[in-house]
Amino acid sequence: MRAFVTGITGQDGSYLAERLLAEGVTVHGLVQSLAEAAPFAERYPALVLHEGDLTDPAAVAALIDRTEPDEVYNLAGISSVALSWQRPVLTGQVTGVGAVGVMRACLDLQERLGRPVRMLQASSAEIFGEPAESPQRETTPLRPATPYGAAKAYAHQVAGMLRGRGLPVATVILYNHESPRRPETFVTRKITAAAARIAAGTQDRLALGNLAARRDWGWAPDYVEAMVRAIRHPEPDDYVIATGVSHTVADFVEAAFTAAGVADWRSRVDVDESFVRAGDAAEQRGDATRAREVLGWAPSRDFAGIVAAMVEADAVRG
Repeated sequence: MRAFVTGITGQDGSYLAERLLAEGVTVHGLVQSLAEAAPFAERYPALVLHEGDLTDPAAVAALIDRTEPDEVYNLAGISSVALSWQRPVLTGQVTGVGAVGVMRACLDLQERLGRPVRMLQASSAEIFGEPAESPQRETTPLRPATPYGAAKAYAHQVAGMLRGRGLPVATVILYNHESPRRPETFVTRKITAAAARIAAGTQDRLALGNLAARRDWGWAPDYVEAMVRAIRHPEPDDYVIATGVSHTVADFVEAAFTAAGVADWRSRVDVDESFVRAGDAAEQRGDATRAREVLGWAPSRDFAGIVAAMVEADAVRG
C-alpha cells in the first residue's frame, strides 16, 4: 500500500508517518523545502519526500498522479488562527483552495486508474465559529468566524460535494489536540514550556491572552488513529473527533504548573490583551458519538495526562 501525506512534518503528520510506516506502508510526504525537511528525513529514512506547495495545485496533482497512492491524507495548511488574520489570502489559497486541489487530483487519479483513491481531509472545529449549539456535532451549522475557519469550511463542504461524485473522502473535524511535538507558537506548548522553565528557574513569568476561553483538548496520537480509521471505513463520512470535555486556558495553566511543581500559578501569569484573538469562540466542545459508534474510536488519555506529558517533555528539553 502507498500513502501520500501533506503536512507530514507537522505534529499530526509525524505521528501519522510513524503509524503508517509501522504497518509497512510506503509513505510519500509533501514538504515545502527538502533542505529544511532534512532533519525530519533523517529521523524517518524510509519516507519518500517530495518538494511542493499547495498553492501550486497543478504540481501537487502531478505528484499524486505519479506516485499513485491508495490513501491521501491532507494535513497541510496554515494552522494558526492568528496568522490567518494577518495572511487571509494565503490562508484561503493553502488551507481552502489547496485542499480542494488535492481532492480534485485524487478524483482524477481514481478515474484514470479505475480503482478507489481514498482521501482524508483534516477539518477543524473552527468551521463552527461561535457555535450554534454545544457540544457540536457533524450536523451543527457551519458559521466560521476567522479566515482559517472559513478556509477549512470551504474545503469541508467541497469534500462533501466530491463524495457525492464518487470520491471516497472522509473528513475528521478535529478539536484541539496536543502533544510534546506542538511548536511553541501554539499556546499549549507556550504554557508547558514556560511551566518547565519557571520550575527550573530559567524563566520568571508567562504572558497570555484570554484565560477564560474553553477548549476541548485531546491527545494528538489518538486523533491520528481516528484519521486512519476514518479513511479506511468502507463508507466515507464526516466525523467529529473530540473528548467531549472542555477546560479553560486557566485550567491548562494550572495543570501545567502543578505538573511542574510550581505553586500559585496566578502570581506568575500576566494577561496581555494583545494576545486576545479576534473571532475567538468562547467555547468549543465536540460530540464524538458518531466516531465512537461507527469507527470504534475513543480517546485514550485524559486532560491532566496530556498536560503532564507535555510538561515532562519540556523539562527534559530544558
